[in-house]
Amino acid sequence: MLGPMADSITLGVDEAGRGAVLGPLVLAACALTPEGEDRLREAGVADSKGFGPPKKAQARRAELAGQVRDEAQWFAITVVPPADVDRAVRRHRLNALERQVAEALLSEAPPARRVVLDGEKLFAPLAARLPGAEALNKAEDRCLAVAAASLLAKTERDRCFAEIRQRYAAEFGPVGGEGYPNVATRRFVEAYLAAHGDLPPETRRSWSWPPIMAVTSPEERGEARGFDFGE
Repeated sequence: MLGPMADSITLGVDEAGRGAVLGPLVLAACALTPEGEDRLREAGVADSKGFGPPKKAQARRAELAGQVRDEAQWFAITVVPPADVDRAVRRHRLNALERQVAEALLSEAPPARRVVLDGEKLFAPLAARLPGAEALNKAEDRCLAVAAASLLAKTERDRCFAEIRQRYAAEFGPVGGEGYPNVATRRFVEAYLAAHGDLPPETRRSWSWPPIMAVTSPEERGEARGFDFGE
């Protein structure tokens, strides 16, 4: 039976970095009371993707993530390395991996009245097994605890990618693109490939992206089907 505090708690789960070609996937879970939600909403907590240009957004996310940590009844973050993402993609089980990580996070969480997971198709099988859980599209806009989890996940991924930038700055200069499949990321990956004859070790080698496909086999990629990565 839920106690008085548990009866008011909402748990949110979200990820950052699913679509990136460099760096980790990060999932976070966050438990908030209604009072905590109100204070964070007043502070400006919202979907982590909505804070403008990269440098400005990172600074704002870091500021708000600190407030989330202060207000949360509980939170947890899991960083999934590129190699683990690759293993899942090759088996067409990236969705299953995300559900597994989310379930492990929630297994450590306090009892809650409501559990909200971001992504209806992705998390519906998990929500069906958890009391009080629901999987929603655009959940960051519909549930403050999910927006808070989104901030925690994205801020941790910002930190991880800052380490990648620092690792290669001396040889390649500023590394832009935040690891997503864009012009800046392609510039870095192709420069690294020209200098070292292989992809950077932080690359998700299973991704079907032209600079990766140029040096990987169909077997290594597992013939990944866009972003439909299976159950």
